[in-house]
Amino acid sequence: MSGSPQSDRVPIRLTRRGRVVLVLFAATVTLISLWLTVGPGAMAGGREAHDDPSKPARTVVVERGDTLWNIAADTDPGSDPRVVVQRIIDLNGLGGDPTVQPGQELRLPAR
Repeated sequence: MSGSPQSDRVPIRLTRRGRVVLVLFAATVTLISLWLTVGPGAMAGGREAHDDPSKPARTVVVERGDTLWNIAADTDPGSDPRVVVQRIIDLNGLGGDPTVQPGQELRLPAR
C-alpha cells in the first residue's frame, strides 16, 4: 500500500558515534547501578577487611623520631612492614601526605 504511513518511514540508523555514545551510556548506567547496589566497600582496599569491628581500635601516639615504618614494624612484627604501613595510611586518611608528627594519634590495624 503506497498510501499507508508505514511505507513513508525510513528505518532508524545509528552512526558510529551514536553507537559509541549508546554503549558508553549503557556501561555508565550499569557501573553506577552496581556501585549503588554493592557499595564502595566491595572495591579492593575500599574498607579495612582485616579489622574486627568488635575489637576496640588500637591507637598510638607518635613520639619524636618515630616513623610509619617503625610503628608498622612494632605493631605487627610478623608481617611485611610495607603492607602494615599502607594499612595505617588507609585507616588514618594519610594518602596525600603520609608524614607523621610528634603527638599525632594514629589508629592501628588489628592483627
